[in-house]
Amino acid sequence: MIIDVHSHAWEYPQHFNDDFRQQASRAKGGDEFDLTVTLDAYRETGGSKADRTVVFGGKAKLSGLWVDDDYVAQYIASDPDHLIGFLSVDPTQPGWQQEMEYGHQELGMKGIKLLSMYAGFYPNDEQLDPLWQYATDHQLPVILHTGTTFVAQAPLDCTLPRHLDSVATRFPQVRIVMAHLSHPYEGECVVVIRKHPNVYSDISALHYRPFQLYHSLMLVQEYGVWGKLLFGTDYPFTTVDASIDGLYGLNRMLDGTAMPRLDDGQIKALIERDSLGILRL
Repeated sequence: MIIDVHSHAWEYPQHFNDDFRQQASRAKGGDEFDLTVTLDAYRETGGSKADRTVVFGGKAKLSGLWVDDDYVAQYIASDPDHLIGFLSVDPTQPGWQQEMEYGHQELGMKGIKLLSMYAGFYPNDEQLDPLWQYATDHQLPVILHTGTTFVAQAPLDCTLPRHLDSVATRFPQVRIVMAHLSHPYEGECVVVIRKHPNVYSDISALHYRPFQLYHSLMLVQEYGVWGKLLFGTDYPFTTVDASIDGLYGLNRMLDGTAMPRLDDGQIKALIERDSLGILRL
């Protein structure tokens, strides 16, 4: 079983403003990065190996990204046996609670995606209590972008894992996923996922920085929280095949050194983890 808990659906460049597109060239340190999404391309690069894939768009007025949930719902409808839709909201914008209810009750979305840094809000702000209460009442998992960004106006402080500590304390039943192991704040991420039973992290879009990922997963190994990690890609930023190959290649990178090895069995278990059961999807 392979479950990809982190993929995107949008039209590029229509769902992004010019400023976002220009800054996105820093995502991998080159020219403008093509963020085109197609289901065929996802499948052809390993997505066909995924039994189920979680898909969301994203809403962040501050950074110039806005994908209506209706678009995501249409994408999901093209393969409902394999795709699972999450709604998105930007709590800095009017009407976000109505959008949340519409995405869940009318479109049938199964979870919530937040871009706190890109939108410029703190996830533990009491103004978001209605969101966390709604997620509690309806058993909706919430995934948040945590970690680095290429967008200059997106405040880094909003993305720190420590802000989810108080949320998980006040709303302990919500299953929370901090994306990207919160890199480069992996230490904070590990502390939070170890502390709270229902807080997890995904390892999406990390393999192309292999030495950093090795150190991050060694931290996971030393703290004994392998079981709190979920497999994800962050497609179109990377793919299922590249993500799996990158994970299995980490120990090979250490050949000829005395560096400690990651547990190969735990890497395999991470790739094959039943995230559907964990997130109640």
